[in-house]
Amino acid sequence: MVYFVGAGSGAVDLITLRGMKCLKEADVIIYAGSLVNVELLGYAKRGCKVYDSAYMALEEVLDVVYEACSENKTVVRLHSGDPCLYGAVREQMDALDLEGIPYENVPGVSSFCSAASVLHAEYTLPGVSQSVLITRMSGRTPVPECESIRSLASHRATMVVFLSAGMTDVLQEELIAGGYPGDTPAAIVYKATWPDEKVVRCDLSTLHRSAQENGIESTALILVGGFLDDKYDRSKLYDPKFTTGFRKGNEE
Repeated sequence: MVYFVGAGSGAVDLITLRGMKCLKEADVIIYAGSLVNVELLGYAKRGCKVYDSAYMALEEVLDVVYEACSENKTVVRLHSGDPCLYGAVREQMDALDLEGIPYENVPGVSSFCSAASVLHAEYTLPGVSQSVLITRMSGRTPVPECESIRSLASHRATMVVFLSAGMTDVLQEELIAGGYPGDTPAAIVYKATWPDEKVVRCDLSTLHRSAQENGIESTALILVGGFLDDKYDRSKLYDPKFTTGFRKGNEE
């Protein structure tokens, strides 16, 4: 059996209980060493074989998985955050399907959730934005033209940009060219929930300069939108005049 486990955003205690159980029971753990907190390996049992996939190609990872499964061993493939976002997990699942090897996905706390927590922010504020755009700049992995930063910026919704901290100069230009005003609030969250976490608040027009001044070039999320401001409408859900399936509103 293979378990694809989301390690969470960094802090050891942000892994789920199910993920921790999988780690404790694993005979083999293959973890994303460049992104996963190595302290999570403390949950591994004695005798568990551990591999760092930062030094491995896909075929090498699969060879380890195939060998372990042929010996009826339990494998944990430990990904950062939640594997469903930029986790390169689909190609691994497809390979296991071809071999008839069973697997299970165990969700994790994504860094975009942790970034909001350290900012004390809510992405979907009434009267500000009800959509969250999770995207990235085009790099070695291309982005479809219809999903370009400039195109998505036209919506002026809440935006969370992964894998782009080293391209803040172009990112800033594209966001403004696409429709965000230069004074739109922005934040750079480096390694959310890790011990060396760093949070930089700025506006869009100073995004690149702020990243440079703070020496941030990788392992950071860029967040843009009015949700970082202090203007928003009150939620209807808790409005005393609003009737729900559990509570009758007071019209007075």
